[in-house]
Amino acid sequence: MKKKDIYRAVVVRQVNPFARKDGSYIRFDENAVVLIEKQGKEMAPKGNRIFGPVPRELSERGWHSIVSLAPEVV
Repeated sequence: MKKKDIYRAVVVRQVNPFARKDGSYIRFDENAVVLIEKQGKEMAPKGNRIFGPVPRELSERGWHSIVSLAPEVV
């Protein structure tokens, strides 16, 4: 990774509250992303560790590889 390079990323935590389908809201204390890279036709995380919780909506949207690396799903 070099300065000024542009990478693809998935937002896994955001301070701004967002609504879930059940009507509840979820927010986190900090913003966080996971860098992703293309592997053939699939997109996969660039790293092999994720620190902190991730929302369960990631799994519903097909990011199973990110959810499997996370220590906690909320």
